[in-house]
Amino acid sequence: MPQLHCHHSPLFLSLLLLSLHHVLGAGHDYADALSKCILFFEGQRSGRLPARQRVRWRGDSALSDGQAGGVDLEGGYYDAGDNVKFGFPLAFTTTMLAWGMSEFGAPGEVDNAMAAIRWATDYLLKAVSQPGRVFVQVGDPAKDHNCWERPEDMDTPRTVYSVDAANPGSEVAAETAAALAAASIAFRSSDSAYSQTLLQNAVRVFEFADNHRGAYSDNPSLKSAVCPFYCDFSGYQDELLWGAAWLGRATGNETYLNYIQNNRKILGADENINEFGWDNKHAGFNVLISQVDYILGDNPMNMSYMVGYGDRYPLKIHHRGSSLPSIVDHPQLIACKEGFVYFSSSGPNPNMHVGAVVGGPGKDDKYNDDRAAFRLSEPTTYINAPLVGVLAYFVANPS
Repeated sequence: MPQLHCHHSPLFLSLLLLSLHHVLGAGHDYADALSKCILFFEGQRSGRLPARQRVRWRGDSALSDGQAGGVDLEGGYYDAGDNVKFGFPLAFTTTMLAWGMSEFGAPGEVDNAMAAIRWATDYLLKAVSQPGRVFVQVGDPAKDHNCWERPEDMDTPRTVYSVDAANPGSEVAAETAAALAAASIAFRSSDSAYSQTLLQNAVRVFEFADNHRGAYSDNPSLKSAVCPFYCDFSGYQDELLWGAAWLGRATGNETYLNYIQNNRKILGADENINEFGWDNKHAGFNVLISQVDYILGDNPMNMSYMVGYGDRYPLKIHHRGSSLPSIVDHPQLIACKEGFVYFSSSGPNPNMHVGAVVGGPGKDDKYNDDRAAFRLSEPTTYINAPLVGVLAYFVANPS
């Protein structure tokens, strides 16, 4: 998916978005896109689903997560089309959702947006509940990727992975701290007690990340579980700066600004890296914005890359729950290997995962609606999360 890489400070964000909006025009229904973008997260939920669950083709799943590690890790999100809960991209997703909410709100969708954030932060609070340890993943990714099954039917090992002082993971711990700090800002006016809980945990987890430095994919106990899926390629330094920046913003404490000033050289704050995502946060000091109208249909394929938005969009996304019959329509177990007949089907997914934004076209701007082409057709929470804030801005500023 083409990205716009910027070098302006976050203070310039509003002006930049406004100027872009004038350039892009208002040819799309951004309110509809925002609503669907947020709805997507309900289809990614793990755990016991709430009574207000709107995505009805999903059911309860992974209710015993964490038991293998003696901790309750029910909840959170599946990051993409698989059934593993990867903590690093989940934390980044949370940071992005909270940032968008605190900056621009979510006109017409406040309750749903805050519910999306809270579904993540409730889980992250569980993940940091033991001092000196952060639980960073649930599920054996190799075994999970050998199956094509609904999360409701999972029978693959729900192995629990964590980082601690002896086996550090500064990037995932610092991103978790950033997520909790950013969310504390988002909840400050609506639930001050919860906001304070989030912030207190953010401070503690950041100290852990900073005091026990090391990359989680260098950790022998984690390397085979996180690589090649979410291996850390850029190092943990950017997450420490990112975490400090969010804690500074959430607390107003100059200690964090001083931390950035004192560590910016050794942690690479001055590096000119034009990339921003779950792994690389250097550009997080600048501005993240994705070419929105392109995603929604103004592209050479004349198709929306958000499922359910517009007249033409991907129908065969790389997503287990979407591509298999729902537990409502087919309550019988679909075992690990039995699902591949649906994976190989040439027909559209039976469950439309409304709001899912796929990886998008290749460099030639061409998109083949192919379930097997996962780099193009797989949606992720960390694609949708930053888009929520941008769409919210456009909804709030229609001209």
